[in-house]
Amino acid sequence: MKKLSIAQRIWLSFFLLVFVVGLCVVIIYPLSMREALTDESYRIIKEQQNLILEGPTGPEQELPDTNLNFIERREAARSVGHLLLGDQSFVIKGDTVPQTVLRHMWEKAIVLEDDEGDFQLSYRDATLFYVIKPIEVNGSPAFMVSYMWDTYRDQLVQRLWERLIWIFVIGIAISIIPAIWLSNYLRKPLRALGARFEQIGNRNWREPFELRGDQDFQQLSEQFERMRQNLIRNDQSQKRFIQHASHELKTPIMTIKSYAQSVKDGVFPEKGLEEMMDVIITQTGRMEERVKDMIYFSKLDTLQDAEPKKETIRFGSLIHEVLDRFLYQREDIQIRLNGEETEFNGDRSQWEVVFENIVQNALRYAESYIDITCEKSNGRTVMTITNDGDPIPDESLDRLFEPFQKSHKGQFGLGLAIVKRIVELHNGTVKVQNKDNGVSIIIVI
Repeated sequence: MKKLSIAQRIWLSFFLLVFVVGLCVVIIYPLSMREALTDESYRIIKEQQNLILEGPTGPEQELPDTNLNFIERREAARSVGHLLLGDQSFVIKGDTVPQTVLRHMWEKAIVLEDDEGDFQLSYRDATLFYVIKPIEVNGSPAFMVSYMWDTYRDQLVQRLWERLIWIFVIGIAISIIPAIWLSNYLRKPLRALGARFEQIGNRNWREPFELRGDQDFQQLSEQFERMRQNLIRNDQSQKRFIQHASHELKTPIMTIKSYAQSVKDGVFPEKGLEEMMDVIITQTGRMEERVKDMIYFSKLDTLQDAEPKKETIRFGSLIHEVLDRFLYQREDIQIRLNGEETEFNGDRSQWEVVFENIVQNALRYAESYIDITCEKSNGRTVMTITNDGDPIPDESLDRLFEPFQKSHKGQFGLGLAIVKRIVELHNGTVKVQNKDNGVSIIIVI
């Protein structure tokens, strides 16, 4: 099924709104107005009835003479008729009404228990509203009946309804203008945004993007621009990754190739066969480690949206397992541990990689000792690895966790980049600080 465009959705919403409002105008409004005007009709009847009953000469004398009969009053709006009913529905004075109507009024009157009663009946496809009030005439019980047809109510409802229809039609005609404006207003920036997405889909993200005017569109353009900048940085990072990887692998490959060719040709310029094979094995091992780092680094990219496997890790057991692998490299270095009993949650295999890279890095730069601590602070776990090596230049601190950034003692330049990716996968942060006594790597998760 074809999806609707934004303009089509606006027009569909507009017509649905018109339909709902029109439904209210055509059905709900007349019904509510009819009920309100029915109450108004009873109010008029009672007002006229009270004028007669409260007159100084009594209802017999106060009843007005009129030439209108019962049926003719139907055509006269706001015309109220009156009659006095005596015993056995006898009309003492007032309008002459048909026997069926008179009988209906008498039946309601004789069962009336309140001071007055509001009633209605249907007669010849019309509705008659009437009010009955018990009174006394010459000392005898009687009933004052005042009535009015629904003509007044229906005329008011019709007039109000017609005027409302005109207002509704004019309102629709006027609202079409802002609907067209809104459709065009939204269509233009969305088309521009769609065109830029098309460019990005074709890997053309060099041109900046900016939408002016509405604050929401400006915010959208700023978000788009941040996305574009991130794409550019990611593209540059990938290119640098490939360039550095190619460069790092090129040297051992060339060494292996030249030594292998020499062995094949039987030429041993400086070293014997065994020494040359040791060089080939060493270079092969270096190349293997670098390929493993690149594969692991790329694998971490694929895990950015995945939740790491969590288990409870005791810091002491983790760090001792890592130290056992590398302490032989620098037996002159003193390792000082603190917070071995601290526990945290995470993927143990990934945290082993984190501390393998950090410990190796610290062992390369430390002069006499390495301090490793782990503690809880404000509900978070803080791990600090400090060595007493030379401070890192300030201009290098911000770029230290970027791929292939390495110092004069660095190796492949992916170690700290891998550390940062793993820490971020665990919703943590990592930073490097120069201290008075050396350099510290601080991890907070």
